Amino acid sequence: MTTVVMKFGGTSVANVERIRNVAQHVKREVDAGNRVAVVVSAMAGTTNQLVGWVRETSLLHDAREYDAIVASGENITAGLLAIALQSIGIQARSWQGWQIPVLTDSAHGAARIIDIPGEKLRERLDSGEVAVVTGFQGIEPNRNRVATLGRGGSDTSAVALAVALRADLCDIYTDVDGVYTTDPRVVPKARRLSRISYEEMLEMASLGSKVLQTRSVELAMVHRMRTRVLSSFTPPDEIPAAHPDTWHEIGTIVCDEDEIVEQQVVSGIAFSRDEAKITLRKIADRPGVAAAIFGPLADANINVDMIVQNLSTDGKNTDMTFTVLQSDLVRSLEVVKSAARDIGHFDVESSGDVVKVSVIGIGMRSHAGVAARMFTALAEKGINIQAISTSEIKISVLIDRAYSELAVRTLHSLYGLDAE
Repeated sequence: MTTVVMKFGGTSVANVERIRNVAQHVKREVDAGNRVAVVVSAMAGTTNQLVGWVRETSLLHDAREYDAIVASGENITAGLLAIALQSIGIQARSWQGWQIPVLTDSAHGAARIIDIPGEKLRERLDSGEVAVVTGFQGIEPNRNRVATLGRGGSDTSAVALAVALRADLCDIYTDVDGVYTTDPRVVPKARRLSRISYEEMLEMASLGSKVLQTRSVELAMVHRMRTRVLSSFTPPDEIPAAHPDTWHEIGTIVCDEDEIVEQQVVSGIAFSRDEAKITLRKIADRPGVAAAIFGPLADANINVDMIVQNLSTDGKNTDMTFTVLQSDLVRSLEVVKSAARDIGHFDVESSGDVVKVSVIGIGMRSHAGVAARMFTALAEKGINIQAISTSEIKISVLIDRAYSELAVRTLHSLYGLDAE
């Protein structure tokens, strides 16, 4: 008997008809004799509507009341799915975060899960009951208040619940049928990966891939929870029930790299258009200047990614370029300009007309020349690189937004990722 956690996102439960379709996916697992827990998001558009009502009521609002309101969307979905399951003869019960309980810290709106005592749910699963659990929400125990995990938090809820239940598999159902080598809308020859390592998936999630939420991948990697991405729009009877012999037959398994027999040098190409570049010119070249700039940015919770520093020819000044999220550009400029009071005058330039393109693959650890091939291929297409950042398994470049699709297609072909 396999224990499986099934997570369904907002598009998968967008209306009653789709909720009935989800019930058929759950029925397939129950009929196979598996223990099943289901994690659900709010119906598509519901959370946005709830957030809009909060902001319409007051732009300045209590974070605890905000969480109480926006968490209600998942309550509706869980109740509807439980009723849909009961209507087809399946024993099911809905569970809200506080009932389990999903214990979180006190950072309302962006809470982190501290613990999920799983004994109560395991007993229900052992008795044959399907637990339908609200994603995105938990309870902050100090004040006994509902706390939400931030947008996309249902993925994290599902993986955390799978860990607590000691599940064999966590299935994330979405509107795509797996993880692709890149966005198929940009590269029609992109192909679905049958397996991808936790490390690669984490890089892809943080570098622009929207398939899985970054925190959920981090959690899966820490606990080595095997996670599968598949589509809820695939007919339920075309997906085998969860079993070690059939896990690889459909979707994409996110797993330990030891489980991937044939490792390519590069597994995927990710890109992010939500990037902005800030350049500081004629900064005094002396100790403490970088700290005076990036310290206040960190204090403002602004994440800085790529950093390039060039010393001027006179040896007295330096130019510094770095990237932030486009949504943080205005705040970043305000913080940077205020730093001039401490380090002296410098010129500031900014641009939101950039894109970050990344090459990702665990095979890069043991293969030389991956970066050189990347830079050469982009140069041959007339694409100028404005900044570079690297890790053990990825290389990211910042380029002009106009060349984003050309760069992705070029690199996808360069590393042999096109489907035959």
